[in-house]
Amino acid sequence: MSLVITAAQRSVRRARCLSSTIFSFLASLVQSGPARGTGIGIAMLLALTAACRAADLPIGTSNMGPIRSYDWAGAYVGAELGYATGASNWSVTGAGGPLSGSFDVFREFDAFEGTGSYFEGLEAGYNYVLPSHLVLGVEGAVSGSTLKDSTTVSFPAGFPGDQGIVNAKTDFLPSITARLGVAIDRVLLYAKGGVAWSGDETNVIGSVMGTAFSFQGLDTRTGFTASGGVDWAFSGPWSVNVEYDYYQFGHGNVFMTDSINAFTGIVDTKQSIQVVKVGVNFHLWSSDE
Repeated sequence: MSLVITAAQRSVRRARCLSSTIFSFLASLVQSGPARGTGIGIAMLLALTAACRAADLPIGTSNMGPIRSYDWAGAYVGAELGYATGASNWSVTGAGGPLSGSFDVFREFDAFEGTGSYFEGLEAGYNYVLPSHLVLGVEGAVSGSTLKDSTTVSFPAGFPGDQGIVNAKTDFLPSITARLGVAIDRVLLYAKGGVAWSGDETNVIGSVMGTAFSFQGLDTRTGFTASGGVDWAFSGPWSVNVEYDYYQFGHGNVFMTDSINAFTGIVDTKQSIQVVKVGVNFHLWSSDE
């Protein structure tokens, strides 16, 4: 007696394998850290996907015709919205310093005030699909941000009670990444890595020994990003993805100028950002109906 895999059996097998693959991939990011975990996750992703495809092969003869897989090849454009958190360590010379401290650049969601640590932006990319269903791609994205924090500090070189406020915020976050993934019909599991930039603004405002000052510095910093996510083609050329991004910018010096007294100073910062985001993409060359 020949055995036949029905459409229902295929769906159950795919769902079980896919859920296991996604869980293992995301677990590798959490357990091993974003940078190392992305590499481990890719290896696990490839191995588990191969097992899923082996489990999906028909045994014997099926009365079903060939199953047409979704074609992920080609260009796409889309929009993204995410929620972010981050940390920034800083130190200041000048302005009654030296001073040092840290920021937790996170703002809790408040629907009534319309506040929170949001990211929103645009993305565009291109996919090339190999016969093995391995997907190679490149993606560019640029996002605006509401990440910011402030802290009050005392100046050791000033009079007792001399204080100031240090403010920091990230205005934009562009990136260019290479993408590696595996397509399982309408689902694409992928990892990304590449270069990122952070547009930051820092302010130090206060007074020392009776002299008021207002320092401001702008800086565009270069770092790296590592990501992992799942993309689902839910209707025709449209797909929706859920993604985790990790950004690291290391140490950077920001040159500060005082608009009141023409003083200058340096702020050294080290920044990292983590984002969970949802994106919607339109695949320009899709032939899917």
